Formats: sequence, C-alpha cells, structure tokens
Amino acid sequence: MGKVVCFGEIMMRLNPEGYKRFVQASAFEASYAGGEANVAVSLANYGIPASYVTKVPAHEIGQCAVNELRRFGVDTGDIVRGGPRMGIYFCEKGASQRGSKVIYDRAGSSIALARREDFDWSRILQGADWFHFTGITPALGGELPEICLDALKMARARGIRVSCDLNYRKKLWSRERAGEVMAQLMPYVDVIIANEEDAADVFGIRAEGTDVNAGVIHREGYVSVARQLAERFGAKRVAITLRGSISASENDWAGMLYENGQAYFSRQYRIHIVDRVGGGDSFGGGLIYASLKDFGPQECIEFAVAASCLKQSIELDFNHVSVDEVLALAGGNASGRVQR
Repeated sequence: MGKVVCFGEIMMRLNPEGYKRFVQASAFEASYAGGEANVAVSLANYGIPASYVTKVPAHEIGQCAVNELRRFGVDTGDIVRGGPRMGIYFCEKGASQRGSKVIYDRAGSSIALARREDFDWSRILQGADWFHFTGITPALGGELPEICLDALKMARARGIRVSCDLNYRKKLWSRERAGEVMAQLMPYVDVIIANEEDAADVFGIRAEGTDVNAGVIHREGYVSVARQLAERFGAKRVAITLRGSISASENDWAGMLYENGQAYFSRQYRIHIVDRVGGGDSFGGGLIYASLKDFGPQECIEFAVAASCLKQSIELDFNHVSVDEVLALAGGNASGRVQR
C-alpha cells in the first residue's frame, strides 16, 4: 500500500488545566496539533504509512512539533524548515451549557509565509496513494491557495485519490473568499468531507429542516447537501458528520456517506465529551483508512463515525485508538465496560 500524504499547518496548542477558563489559568499545557496532522497520526496508529508536509521554523520549538509527529510513526521527511514562527492556538474546554473557545495566534507563521518553490510535489507525492488537506490550509492566505492547487494538479496527474475536509474557519477568512478559493480546488477532490455547517458557510448549500443548535437533524436535508456537492464538483464521495449539540458535554454523533446517488447513514452515538477538538479530523482519518481497505460504503461510514466517537473521549487533538477498538464499537460494543 502506498502512503497517505497530509498537508497543512501544525500548531502549538496551549490550554488551561482541566476545565479552567483562560482567565483562571496560571499555567498552560503545551501540545502540538493541526487538522491534517491529526489525520496523519490517526492513520499511522492504524498502520497506514502516513507522511506529513508543512513548514516549521528551524529552531527548537519547530523541532518539538516534528518530534511529536515522529513519536506516533508519521513520516516527517518532507517537512520544510524556515520562516519566523510556529502558529499557536489557545483552547478553553467547555462544559455543560458553556461552549468551548479557541483563540488563534497564527498570523505570520512559517507555513502562512511559505512559497510555492518550497514544495516539490513531484517528489513529495512519489509513491502516494492518497493526498489529504483541509480548507484551513488555503485560508491561511499568502501563496497557500496556489500551493494547494499545485499539489492537487500533481495528484490528479498521478491518479492519486484526494480528500478535503471543508473545515470553514470564520476567524481566518470570509465566506465570500472561502467560496471563491475552494470552488477552484474542489474539482480536483474525490472525497469531500464536511460538517453540518461547512457546506452552507462555504458554498451556500444548506440542509433544510435542521437546527444544529437545537440538536435537530433532518436526514433528507443532508442527502440534498451531499448530492449538490457531488454534482457541482464531480466528487465520487461526500461524507458529512451529523452532530446534535445537546450541550457542550453531551452530543449526539452520527455521519452520512453519499456515493453513486445513494446515502448511507451510520448508527447514532450519545457522547459524553472529554475533548471534542479533533473530532472531525478523526472522522476523516477513519474514512480514509476504511476507503484504503476497500470497506463497503456502510462499513466505511460506521468505521469513521466510531473512530470519531472514541476520539471525543480522549484529551487533546490526536486519536489514540486502534483499529480493533474502532471495529468493536462499530460492531455494537458500546458498553464502555472495563477491559480485563
């Protein structure tokens, strides 16, 4: 099996201890994460050769991020060194009726200032079966929309499958700019991944009859969203996570996979959330793994949703679960009993 190449920004995550608010914190825990990095770690944990591509500063903090990826078996050989700084994000975990909060400090980071000549995609994609990126990467501005397009064109020329999680971030760019840029990239994407709001924010495609704040999910509305995305951009598959937010601590969690005009819905889980950041990335990692293993559509969506369900019981961004654990949950073992 060839490798999966993931491209994006890895950041330092700083969060207060436990459920403290920012204003209560006297110390912050440091870890490293990013949308595409989270996917790469998931795949490496599942035994898939995963390579991560980014640009980090050529100093010790940049090396810390590289070391963290290496610790989980991710290939870091194509990471570019240089530029002024690591991006940082601060995360305050919510609980009950108080939502989580993220504050970015990533302007002018090494990857945001990267140049097209930093990345030799012909070499980087040698031996790859899959390329993954998210809408966060072009949102960082500079030359990154063009860098992403360079990678996508090379992937298309090589017959490499491509997935993209739309991942709209209003703190990074406007809906108008997101729609303009992503519309140029999506025709090269085979698998589009989105949540309950991304398609509306980026392309104005809404799920009728759904109120995410009230925890109301209308299935047929999402089938329509997936069909419109697939028809507009020619994607072979569209995967959508379905989150019913009861509170910051309790969510209903499910997913849908649309392929060849057919929609496949997973079972629904009631999750008591430990840390929801990275939940969508673990869904993407599970979907890529199941696709590479030639799971059928129903098996694919069940595996992806079970993987992301388990992730939200784990602190920080990375999904530290095994294939067997995901398969057990997808197969119906949701009791949470002690394993002896």
